[in-house]
Amino acid sequence: MASITPHKNGWRAQVYVSGIRDSRILRTQREAKAWASAREIELQAQKTQSPGDRHTVAEMLRKYGEDVSPQKQGSRSEFLRLEAFITDFPKLAALKLSEFKTPQLVEWRDARLKVVKSSSVVRDVNLIRNAFTIARQEWHWMEHNPFEGFRVPQEGPPRTRRVDPWKEVRPLCRHLKYRTGHAPATKSQEVALAFMIGLRTAMRAGEILSLGKASLDLKKRTATVHHKMEYLTGRPRVIPLSKHAVRLLKPIADREQCFTVTSASLDALFRKARDQLKFVDMHFHDTRAEALTRMARKVDVMTLAKISGHKDLRILQEVYYRESAEDIAARL
Repeated sequence: MASITPHKNGWRAQVYVSGIRDSRILRTQREAKAWASAREIELQAQKTQSPGDRHTVAEMLRKYGEDVSPQKQGSRSEFLRLEAFITDFPKLAALKLSEFKTPQLVEWRDARLKVVKSSSVVRDVNLIRNAFTIARQEWHWMEHNPFEGFRVPQEGPPRTRRVDPWKEVRPLCRHLKYRTGHAPATKSQEVALAFMIGLRTAMRAGEILSLGKASLDLKKRTATVHHKMEYLTGRPRVIPLSKHAVRLLKPIADREQCFTVTSASLDALFRKARDQLKFVDMHFHDTRAEALTRMARKVDVMTLAKISGHKDLRILQEVYYRESAEDIAARL
């Protein structure tokens, strides 16, 4: 039974059907009664509908962003990517889950491939596939799997870029005015120190910037960092530190937060310095691959995976181990 009550802006209409409550404020009592009657009929009809006919793709993605993504370290990034799907593809997002099938996924994939690289599309595919899996298996919002028969784009070949210690590392540190053994006094010097730590530890930029007094134990030579898969493993990652890494961290190890530079500022300052020095195609993340490639000469592959945090050894081998055939031949 609908409830129509006076409101300062007109009339409030409230309906309650099978546990679903809705209300709206309208200008006249006649409009309020008409809306309430139509809304009751709509809610009654929904009782016989399957969840896939009631919920839209946008509703599913937003629920995933609110309920599942916050459990992960990269929750904000996931939320923005989900919202981007809803904003950039409104017609697909407005479809009922029962209507969203493989052809609609193909339409989205092909449109995305025209504006971004295949690696970006693969990351989005993995996120959206997980959202549909949760909706199907946990929420029971749909019965079919739109990813059945779907062809994931082929990623390009992995990067082979190495970081040269003499031609690139030293000039970069000089350009950013960083001196080894001294605590950084500027954001630029912090970028240089973070770059050096990445080369010595194989830590990601976000992990380096999260370091502080509570996460460092220089006596045990370990750093404890949170990571994006912690919601699955249930514990942070403990990274062993070499003597070189300890030497770099020592001047700032007593700070509550070792670095004051943000992730965005680090990226901008690093790119600016790289471009000014005319270093071609060098990314900050290349420090992780360079560090793991160097460590591979000293430790076995299982130890290397423990250091890097990789569960899949294929990723470690194909993406992060970048020693060339010529380098291996020289060692042989």
